[in-house]
Amino acid sequence: MQEKLTPARQVVVIGGGPAGLTAAYELTKRQVPTVILEKDNTVGGLARTEQYKGFYFDMGGHRFFTKIKAIEQMWHELLGQDFLRCPRLSRIYYRKKFFYYPLKPLNALLGLGGLESLLIVLSYIWWYLFPYQLEETFEQWVTNRFGKRLFQIFFKTYTEKVWGIPCTELKAEWAAQRIKGLSLKIALMPRLLRSQQIVKTLIEQFDYPRYGPGMMWNTMKERIERQGGRVCLKTEVVRLCRNGRRLASVVVTCDGRETTLQGTDFIASMPVTEFLHKLDPPPPRTVLQAAGQLTYRDFLTVCLIVNKPDLFPDNWIYVHDPAVKVGRVQNFKNWSPAMVPNPAQTSLGLEYFCNVGDALWTVPDAELIELGKREIDRIGLAHYADVEDGVVYRLPKAYPVYDADYSHSLALIRAFVNSLANFQPIGRNGLHRYNNQDHAMLTGMLAARNLVFGEHHDLWHVNTDQEYHEEVRGTTARETGLTSQQVAPNAMAGVANTMCPSLVSHIPHPFGTS
Repeated sequence: MQEKLTPARQVVVIGGGPAGLTAAYELTKRQVPTVILEKDNTVGGLARTEQYKGFYFDMGGHRFFTKIKAIEQMWHELLGQDFLRCPRLSRIYYRKKFFYYPLKPLNALLGLGGLESLLIVLSYIWWYLFPYQLEETFEQWVTNRFGKRLFQIFFKTYTEKVWGIPCTELKAEWAAQRIKGLSLKIALMPRLLRSQQIVKTLIEQFDYPRYGPGMMWNTMKERIERQGGRVCLKTEVVRLCRNGRRLASVVVTCDGRETTLQGTDFIASMPVTEFLHKLDPPPPRTVLQAAGQLTYRDFLTVCLIVNKPDLFPDNWIYVHDPAVKVGRVQNFKNWSPAMVPNPAQTSLGLEYFCNVGDALWTVPDAELIELGKREIDRIGLAHYADVEDGVVYRLPKAYPVYDADYSHSLALIRAFVNSLANFQPIGRNGLHRYNNQDHAMLTGMLAARNLVFGEHHDLWHVNTDQEYHEEVRGTTARETGLTSQQVAPNAMAGVANTMCPSLVSHIPHPFGTS
């Protein structure tokens, strides 16, 4: 397709995370003048890598796997030999025992016991015969597909720890996005699924940059600059000036100085709520009220340096135990040995889900490190006395919340945002949708194609109709088709591999890591 370029075009990309960087990378590759505005002192956003005393800490644990061929090709294009293949191993800590995730039959039976396993199946049969007639909440959606007992064992405690609200207040749309197309029946009985595909297993390996995801985003930043683009760090948006339905300029502050940048086109991965409040003139009052209804879940990571060469074999562990506050534990050495400078030591990332300003968020760093040391000892992953040092990182607006007001509020916001002729929201927070990094990158890629090729991809629909993200499927006669309104031509590959026919085997985790 022939490129449709305007000689005087100047694209302003707000946000230097995976989505914003991808948009700028695609634009500058085609010689479109582009500037990225990033308020932090590094790129990567929620997927950045922090460094402390030679240790690399991934903010969340970001696996690089995707069903989108164009994104996969971009990753390999950027890192080459520094893009490592990593075996996946994760477990669930529940009732003082460790269960393999995806669950393995013998391990699950020994841990839960034959009686509990039987009760799970009976509960599923009951709810299969007498389901909730309305599926409005996360609890209703999951119970209809897995039974009440498995919901209470596997989903409830961890989900409420992550989101900070009861499962009765979390919308069913969240479950539909994260656990789409799966049920206990599929775990128990292998069968043909849609498009003549057979589910076999969840992914068992993934790719990972040698020095964490920040290596990917820093490389992309360098390529953007080499291709003529500008990346402005420590540059915060103060105001977005518009003339009717068009944005005209953006006012930013950098090093205490205020500057105005003109633009012909604007792309933003900044939280859509923040975008709306920085518009001048402001949007209608009803839109601002809707923005006030959208909420986020934040989290902090307590990173610990442990004087032991090997602690446990997992990449990460989900903590399904209400007795401790930690929700998930990352073992970065098992992602890539290069993340740890001293082979005699190990680094851990303890993730605590909270809200900005709440009791946990405001705990001093030294106390959080002490909390982490105590809890890691209580779980049995490391001894308190072996922890040499620690550091804390806080990440606001990490996860858009799908609560009771979410759908109605977002519909109002979406209608207004779509009325802006030269603006495209992208990424997790720009669209207020919990996408993984590959789908966030896809929104940036498609936004660039909309500008360069005059295409009309609806970015709000990325990752709404695909199968569950972690399924690996074996296709038979044909691959999954996608409309041009959802993805770029040939951007998505057919879905690949799946689940074992075992009791509660390979049920996906409702939160995951990516």
